Amino acid sequence: MAAPSSLDALPARNDAGEWLAVIEATQGTRHKLKYRPEWRAFVLSGVLPLGLSFPYDFGFLPSTRGDGGDPLDVLVLADEAMAPGTVAPCRLVGVIEAEQQDEGERAKRNDRLLAVAEPSHRYRECRELRDIAAAALEEIEHFFVVYNAHKGGRFTPLARRGAAAAARLVERGRRCYASGR
Repeated sequence: MAAPSSLDALPARNDAGEWLAVIEATQGTRHKLKYRPEWRAFVLSGVLPLGLSFPYDFGFLPSTRGDGGDPLDVLVLADEAMAPGTVAPCRLVGVIEAEQQDEGERAKRNDRLLAVAEPSHRYRECRELRDIAAAALEEIEHFFVVYNAHKGGRFTPLARRGAAAAARLVERGRRCYASGR
């Protein structure tokens, strides 16, 4: 089998059946990087204001596509920050369903998958969304609301769903990717 041509073309799962997340923005950073497959490089796409940083590692699931045409977003809970470009084996624990409207554009669905890095010690017992404290989920949602407002957009959380709903969303994203949509 030929090697993938870029990180976004990696398989969504490894041989052990674990989901793979490509990290773009590191926990605690103010830098928002975005992977550009045509360059096979991470590009600085924004800087958060002083006092605002990513609460967990943020990235995407390769070989998936969401409604906006980009790979599905994922927030990965891990024991400490991972470097951009890290491919992290993880398990899905849930999804924050949301609507996002960027400045001057129509609103669209832009859900945030929540996953746990498989080798994690701190989150070893976390298997479902209910295993994450409600206050932590509220902080995650608040981060995305403030982050998008800073860019002149809007992020509206619609619902929180568990691991099964997250897996269905990813399977739909994999089908969209495979069909070229």
